[in-house]
Amino acid sequence: MIGLDTNILVRYLVQDDPRQSQTATRIIEGLTEQNPGFISIVALVETAWVLDRAYGVPASEVAAVIERLLQADVLVVQNEQEVFTAMIALKGARGSLADALIATFGSKAGCSRTLTFDQKALRIDGFELVS
Repeated sequence: MIGLDTNILVRYLVQDDPRQSQTATRIIEGLTEQNPGFISIVALVETAWVLDRAYGVPASEVAAVIERLLQADVLVVQNEQEVFTAMIALKGARGSLADALIATFGSKAGCSRTLTFDQKALRIDGFELVS
């Protein structure tokens, strides 16, 4: 198994740099079930952030990208079940992946709620605004 950094994922997904995108494509498409790529939570959250902030990809499309990554037999996603749960929340609430994961991990840990000052986070179940 080999780890995949955010920049490899973004170049593969966006195909915006001829040289790096070609290399990223070769890496991703060269993965196998016997030698898969590993995507950490950090790399996944960074990828979602870059797609949103740098490329203006809507939350629903970011969720679709995450769903495709989860379905790929040649990729291992850290905390796959929690990422799946967060992806579902992201699809419905149009929040950020980071917020959806914070709520998901909090719930898994037994938190009754997650306190926040972030109005946008309230779009995702599990958050409570602190005033």
